[in-house]
Amino acid sequence: MIVVSAILVGLVYVLVNSLIAESHRRRFNAVMVAGAGAAYLSSGGFGPWELAFTAAVTYCAYRGLESWTYIGIAWLLHTTLDVIHHLKGAPILPFAHTSSLGCAICDPVIAIWCFGGGRSIQQLRGQLVSVRK
Repeated sequence: MIVVSAILVGLVYVLVNSLIAESHRRRFNAVMVAGAGAAYLSSGGFGPWELAFTAAVTYCAYRGLESWTYIGIAWLLHTTLDVIHHLKGAPILPFAHTSSLGCAICDPVIAIWCFGGGRSIQQLRGQLVSVRK
């Protein structure tokens, strides 16, 4: 059940982001992934490595202001830390034991969308229709 719900969260994220004007969508997502990259700082799971990870995600988020690819890379970096924290038993939300696992499943869904250029649902739908013809 966690897999399905995590994938649904990723798809809802994409759907809601489709409502943001294209001119602002990429910048908004760069800010979102930068925030996600700092989410583990208070967990104390891996000491100085958490700072290095946050710096790497912040760099990718900054580059993501101009590139969907870098935003996708940042989401995959976050996925890596999600998996490590889940395996260590130090979830992103201490009161929700599987929160890091859910994040590790959700984040690649968002990354795939980013690698595809962060298109709106309408754009993706139009592309599917033209391929079917």
